[in-house]
Amino acid sequence: MTGLKLLGLMLYALLGGPLFVLIGTAAIFGFLSSGVDLTAIIIELNRLTNSPTLITIPLFTFAGYLLAESQAPQRLIKLAEAWFGWIPGGLPIVVLVACAFFTTFTGASGVTIVALGGLMFPILIKNYSERFSLGLITSSGSLGLLFPPSLPLILYGIVAEAPIDRLFLAGIIPGVILILILSGYGAFKSSRLKVPKTPFRLKTALVSLWKTKWEALLPFMLLTAIYTGFVTVAEAATLTVVYVLFIELIVYRDIKPSQISGIVKESMLLVGAILIILGIALGFTNFLVDQEVPMKTLEFIQEHIQSKLVFLLAINAFLLIVGCLMDIFSAIIVVVPLITPLAAAFGVDPIHLGIIVLTNLEIGYLTPPVGINLFISSLKFEQPITKLYRSVLPFIALLMVALLLITYFPDLSLWLPRILR
Repeated sequence: MTGLKLLGLMLYALLGGPLFVLIGTAAIFGFLSSGVDLTAIIIELNRLTNSPTLITIPLFTFAGYLLAESQAPQRLIKLAEAWFGWIPGGLPIVVLVACAFFTTFTGASGVTIVALGGLMFPILIKNYSERFSLGLITSSGSLGLLFPPSLPLILYGIVAEAPIDRLFLAGIIPGVILILILSGYGAFKSSRLKVPKTPFRLKTALVSLWKTKWEALLPFMLLTAIYTGFVTVAEAATLTVVYVLFIELIVYRDIKPSQISGIVKESMLLVGAILIILGIALGFTNFLVDQEVPMKTLEFIQEHIQSKLVFLLAINAFLLIVGCLMDIFSAIIVVVPLITPLAAAFGVDPIHLGIIVLTNLEIGYLTPPVGINLFISSLKFEQPITKLYRSVLPFIALLMVALLLITYFPDLSLWLPRILR
């Protein structure tokens, strides 16, 4: 690729051009300069369509958007408040748990901030500072990405050709650790401010559980169905859509049939963007493999890095930078094919690598200057972006501690997949 073409692509990227056009153009230039027929890109697209788990992306996305458009967020907040409000730091824990559950199904943290942030922010600022409240909601927006059936987990499994059912199990303990660490910080702030707790009332808790039972059952139903062998992951995605449609249209009646077409359109816009980037990126990855870029990179790293621990630290630093510059879907599609062979050479389990990647990219959502959650919160709450920068710094520091635990203690990710294999 000539220097002039490379300069043109860089300028295009700086001007905010669509990522799939940038990647596709780079792939075409690369293949042409190497004398390789452009049908190689089409071959990769054909391989993508043969993936049996590809159908899970539109199905789980549609189910998540259905939940977002219903009254599920309000019911979920009441449930979390009834069961966790009595704990020191109960209100922050309510926010963390509710947002984690919601992000698990929407897969896009911006949806969570918009759907739940507007409900929780006025409640939080009655007892906490504006900076803490903004930081908590912004940080909670991507907290559920490690729990099944998170869309980034599925996408990583497709790109890395890793078993998605094992990834679903691998993210549970690390995801809980992230929530516990941030909950501890919330409890600390609450004790200093002497924030009153919500008394636990069994009747209220049971009533809230009964009202939310249909949504609360969903993740347990999915995991049970998959790991008892009753359904495959793709069949579980179909079951989820049917189940959510049934409870929101017929049981709760939160959504009218006339709204379905609009929800389909909105959710498929996200799916379309993901699939376009995925298809084009696979073609570009084919060019990089053809040019032996991964092998040359591996040789360079092996010359300068001999320790697995140092390699993992370097991967974390790299992914944090990627995470704050790209959205999580693009980052997974572009970066994972490059780092997977490198990690394999250092003996890193691909399942463990997946949890490391997603945790890094989750933190990248918050990382200044261009973490996407910062801009979504800035728009949602009409606050200067610089205030959001300051508000998330303590949360980033805590999440970094969790990241180090997840990175250097692989059993946190691999224990559940190992015992339930």
